[in-house]
Amino acid sequence: MKIPLGVRYMLLATLAFSLMKVFVKYIPNIPAIEIVFFRAVISLTLSLAYLLPKKIPIFGNKKSLLAVRGAVGATALILNYYLLHEIPLAAASTLTNLTPIFTTLIGVYLVKEKIHPAQIIFFVLSFVGILIIQGFDTRISGTHLFLGILASFFSGMAYNLVRKLSATEHPLVIIFYFPLVVLPVSLIGSLWLWVQPEGWDWFYLLMVGITTQMAQYFMTKSYQQAKVSKVAIFDYLGVVYALIFGFVLFNEYFNLLTYIGIALVLIGIALNFRFKLKEH
Repeated sequence: MKIPLGVRYMLLATLAFSLMKVFVKYIPNIPAIEIVFFRAVISLTLSLAYLLPKKIPIFGNKKSLLAVRGAVGATALILNYYLLHEIPLAAASTLTNLTPIFTTLIGVYLVKEKIHPAQIIFFVLSFVGILIIQGFDTRISGTHLFLGILASFFSGMAYNLVRKLSATEHPLVIIFYFPLVVLPVSLIGSLWLWVQPEGWDWFYLLMVGITTQMAQYFMTKSYQQAKVSKVAIFDYLGVVYALIFGFVLFNEYFNLLTYIGIALVLIGIALNFRFKLKEH
């Protein structure tokens, strides 16, 4: 069975986002807002290095919509980085994995996509798997849960704006607006909480910027190639990646229920994937 191009791009985006979370986890001493600042500097540099030589208009066509996309994306990222510092890697990924559901539901109104009732069942199945994976962890408070849901909502909004803008904008123009919006805000915030990076911190900050740029690019390409409802559910794979990385790199252990949860997540993804293929 041939994997559609849009799905392949989303699989690469999910892996890159997961690697980004690992690098953020390696620098718990650096405040989240400061990491966002460095990520914005790197993204701005990489985007301009590509756009300017090719004479692509960097401010795009729909400037106000691009700015909104940058703002909601920045909000989601700051919340993600904060959670990665506060709770285990797999837990942080779990709390922010309402994103596919918000992405699909918002897509109904923002980009006028249709959802088949069967897809809701597949999403619920995957999310039940997420809840089983999470289990009952005393390290996670109600505040963490609220911030995770909020981060998922803003991510879902950002993904749909990417989909809406993909018809008129170059992928890197869409990405460029993130650092354009967040750089001044994160700079001011960083000045209050600044912690001087030392040694390997610089490498991890660089890799946060590079992996996030790759993830944003592949995600944008994915939404240019396929409908939101077709590829959004693959974001759940980020939880599986997080469990693996958390176990191998950070000694974050899990039990039999976790394996059951992983199975439900993958079954939900697989059923949705097969359903969308039959639909076309």
